[in-house]
Amino acid sequence: MDDGDETVRLTAWVRGRVQGVGFRWWVRARALELGLAGSATNLDDGRVEVVAEGPRSKCRLLLDLLNGDHAEPARPGKVTGVTERWTGPRGEPPGFHER
Repeated sequence: MDDGDETVRLTAWVRGRVQGVGFRWWVRARALELGLAGSATNLDDGRVEVVAEGPRSKCRLLLDLLNGDHAEPARPGKVTGVTERWTGPRGEPPGFHER
């Protein structure tokens, strides 16, 4: 099996102006396009926590979209940093949810 097809869990904490600007909706749309399961959740400290499970290559694409300033469609808000953690999958239910 190709490492890019290994099922993984990506947890990304996104900093910046990412609450109240449609960011979670944008993340959900991109994750669904990539076939990923998970969620995007507003945290009390102003960050958004993104949890995505699926093939490593697709999770990497989502991470690139979170980090990049040239995503299409344009990413709402202003991301100033992303911290990531890679772990084994926990079996997220199908779909991607905003919380």
